[in-house]
Amino acid sequence: MRFLQLAVFFVGIVSFAQSKVGVVDIDFIITQLPEMEEVRDKMQNYADQLDVDFNKKLGEYNELRDAYEVEKENLSQESLREKQRELIEKENDIQKYQQNGAKLMEIKQQEYLQPLYRKVGIALDKVAAREKFTMVQEIGQSVVYLDSEYNLTIPVLNELGIEISEENLQE
Repeated sequence: MRFLQLAVFFVGIVSFAQSKVGVVDIDFIITQLPEMEEVRDKMQNYADQLDVDFNKKLGEYNELRDAYEVEKENLSQESLREKQRELIEKENDIQKYQQNGAKLMEIKQQEYLQPLYRKVGIALDKVAAREKFTMVQEIGQSVVYLDSEYNLTIPVLNELGIEISEENLQE
């Protein structure tokens, strides 16, 4: 029994010693893809469309408010309350639109970036398999030192057909 425990212990150590862990900067890779220019353009167009819609809502509100200011002296109490309710509804609608704008932009950005992440993932799988990495982590704030031998960012960029120097990666 003691022999079995020692054997399992040594097999665990040997298998741990054979693991090869790499890191990759996916966000940097995404920014280097030529498709990012198209994503930026699409995002700008989407933001412009949201602005057009917002300005339309704001224009409708301003028209309603101006009409209210002109007519309020001649309106009955019932009509006055109805116009005030309409103004409050328009204000709330504008506030909701503003609040949802950032969320809408984020959703649209994820929609546009998803194919790029997929493309990078496929390239990363190829590089990791070819170089026999058993695990790859994304570079984050907690990385203090990194041996460039274990950084897969440039090999993934090369797999994608994008040439970049090590100096540009350091920036």
